[in-house]
Amino acid sequence: MPSDAAAGLFAIDDGRSLKATAESLDLNNCDLEPIHVPGRIQPHGFLVVLTPDWVVSKVSANIEAFTGWPPEAWLGQPLISNVDPVAAHTLRNLAVTLFGPDAVQRTFAIVLIAGQPPFDVALHRAGDALVIEAEPAVADEREAAALIRAMVARLKHSIGLPAFYRDATRHVQALTGFGRVMIYRLGAQGHGEVVAEALRGYQNSYMGLHYPASDIPVQARALYLRNSFRIIADVAAEPVPLVALSERDAVPPLDQSLSVLRAVAPVHIEYLRNMEVAASLSISIIVDGKLWGLFACHHPAARLPSFAYRTAAELFGEMFSMQLEGRLRREADMHDQRARALAALLVAEVAHDQSVLQDARRLAELIFDTIPGDGMAICIDGAVWPTGKTPSTDACKVVASMLAEQSLHKIFATDCAASLMTPGSLDGAAGFIAIPLMRGPQDFILLFRSELTQIRNWAGDPDKQATEHNGKISPRQSFEAWAELVHGKCEPFTASEQEAAETIRAALGESRFHSSDVVPEAPVRGQDMLIAELNHRVRNILALIQGLISQTRGGAETVEAFVTTLDYRVQSLARAHDQITSDRWGPANLKDLVATEAAAYLDNRRDRVSIDGANILVYPAAFTTLALVFHELMTNAAKYGALSSTGVVAIDWRSDDDGDLLVDWVERGGPPVATPTRRGFGSTIIERAIPYDLGGTAAVEYGASGFSACFKIPARHLAGVSTTVSPAQTVALVADRSSLLAGLNVLLVEDNIIIAMDCAEMLQSLGAAHVTMAASVTEALDALDAQVFQFALLDFNLGVETSLGVADVLLLRGIPFAFATGYDGDLQDRGHANAPVIGKPYGTAQLVPLLRRLGFGSPG
Repeated sequence: MPSDAAAGLFAIDDGRSLKATAESLDLNNCDLEPIHVPGRIQPHGFLVVLTPDWVVSKVSANIEAFTGWPPEAWLGQPLISNVDPVAAHTLRNLAVTLFGPDAVQRTFAIVLIAGQPPFDVALHRAGDALVIEAEPAVADEREAAALIRAMVARLKHSIGLPAFYRDATRHVQALTGFGRVMIYRLGAQGHGEVVAEALRGYQNSYMGLHYPASDIPVQARALYLRNSFRIIADVAAEPVPLVALSERDAVPPLDQSLSVLRAVAPVHIEYLRNMEVAASLSISIIVDGKLWGLFACHHPAARLPSFAYRTAAELFGEMFSMQLEGRLRREADMHDQRARALAALLVAEVAHDQSVLQDARRLAELIFDTIPGDGMAICIDGAVWPTGKTPSTDACKVVASMLAEQSLHKIFATDCAASLMTPGSLDGAAGFIAIPLMRGPQDFILLFRSELTQIRNWAGDPDKQATEHNGKISPRQSFEAWAELVHGKCEPFTASEQEAAETIRAALGESRFHSSDVVPEAPVRGQDMLIAELNHRVRNILALIQGLISQTRGGAETVEAFVTTLDYRVQSLARAHDQITSDRWGPANLKDLVATEAAAYLDNRRDRVSIDGANILVYPAAFTTLALVFHELMTNAAKYGALSSTGVVAIDWRSDDDGDLLVDWVERGGPPVATPTRRGFGSTIIERAIPYDLGGTAAVEYGASGFSACFKIPARHLAGVSTTVSPAQTVALVADRSSLLAGLNVLLVEDNIIIAMDCAEMLQSLGAAHVTMAASVTEALDALDAQVFQFALLDFNLGVETSLGVADVLLLRGIPFAFATGYDGDLQDRGHANAPVIGKPYGTAQLVPLLRRLGFGSPG
């Protein structure tokens, strides 16, 4: 029963930054609207926010309508005061399984309040807080899992991408019941296009229409990446505010990025009303870690599918994304294979006969199958050899000169040459791709494409993003097809085509160094090529140093601090360059990089940095980026984090199924950390360098137990695994806690497989030779009869039974043990009062003192 909380004033957590209404809306600032902190939820459910010790700090104002108890009966009270103990235990177990900063867990038909109907529940973390969202459970006779399996199996047999998209929209419509389901693909410029549509009850089609980038603001795209499912059950519903006991408890506003009930920004509500949409649902389509597009669903009346079926639809979206990524990757791989075969053929022909580089017709025959074009010109030493539809010789020379002046010794492509040069100067060629021959500075293969006049259909005039009526600014109200005639552009060069051009450039460049059958002036040309490449790299290094100076200056408080910080950063780059140049600018060892950085910067503290992972080789371009990232991580840990006191840093990496490298940085045992209020250069490097420079991902978390970060490095930056054992690996030693359970057999009794697997990994990281998992008392007793154990960790509550019977046997045999529980309070009144108890959720940091209390790790 709830305690009698004093019915005092409680402050409304109204997300003050979101008071904009349709009357005061400025669409030019839509990208600045903090839609992740509305301070409100949709009314079809309720929300509870818990502190790290499971005390209620915020609730939605409508909680009484669902639970029978007003907000003041919840606020400031432990969750267990109002929630059924079995439900509280279930929620604690779910909280343990929240891996990663954006993890969400769900459970269905759980009785939260004794004697009341069940709820469907979602849990996620927002900083240190745990957010619980619930809505009344709705029974659905359809079996969602079987339906998903059938749908995914059918998708595999869709022939071609158009059919694949069409079939997917029909499946989502069947799952959600929404009248219009579209696949909305985002283009390179941010504009969207409807590439598939399923209609039921709608007459007007949006198929083939384009939408301006402003329809999905930048911060909304970021949320679609973090939270892949979004529903607006009733556009006309009044949002419900969050409430707290006091003004102090109401701030900071709750980050609702992962909330399933998050209320909707006023501008988006009006946008949907203008489209005559009463309910909306979206599922993110994520390919290679980037937002490729959305399933966008509309309905003419309010609609809320069951929580189970919404979850199934989200799962379908993830499976669709995986299949789409696989199809696109296979297409890219096939294109890459063709490009490599073409490059090998070109190298062979050039090695046999250097005059091939003056035969534009022959090169066009070879290249146009991989990179289609209307004409080609070869520019070498001021001479031009054209074929097909090309600009004049003088115009080709102008293009080559322009590229040389900009020091463009890499692939360059444009579908609108008029934006770079005088319109009409290329005689009908609207765009081109330039492949440097790495000989003279103006030596290129230029592949031209003619103008492709297009009629692009928009959903309304893209230049009229807002309208004004009776003094009120609002999103555009017309979504009728609006045709735009596009001039002066060619068919864009795709990413695969540009990668093929780069393959050709690299192959022809390498052939210049290794060819033994060269014309007499080859030494001079080889020298020119070397100078051009050296110039390119030196310019890049100078630009990098210039950026370091500028960014370091902005965060330094004194000249001495500026000099010291800049010196450390330049030294870090120098060490990285030493490593990659020691093998002739070849791939370098990631473990060496981390160990060297620890040795150079941390001095006698480096023994508190553990490194666990294969000897991964990283290509030079990525290696320097990683050097900066790890330098900033080490610096922050030494100044403010775990290494500033007595803590430790654990660094490990592993490859995923796609060959990408996943790197984890975890700090434990240091001083408390908090999310910085200001982003300096170091934080920016940590959070943005890998996504920006390498196309990977980065996620950081300032948790109660310490700072942690997770990075993904795409496989294309990795050169394999080195078989050489580097001496530098001995620099960073695993902390002595890994010997706490060295060589011991451990019994783990836990009835949740996810928690059991996670805990087993923790125990093994502490040195356990073998961990035997048991889900029940019977399994545990059988294991005790079959094996000899030196330690046991027992989940006290095992469904309908407890682990007391196992504890009795362990006590008789003299085997040390400890209890784990998700219930509040201790277990002394239930027997075995001397046994240590660890509360869920727990981690390695909590296990270490428990084991030391039992005598593990003591000398002798």
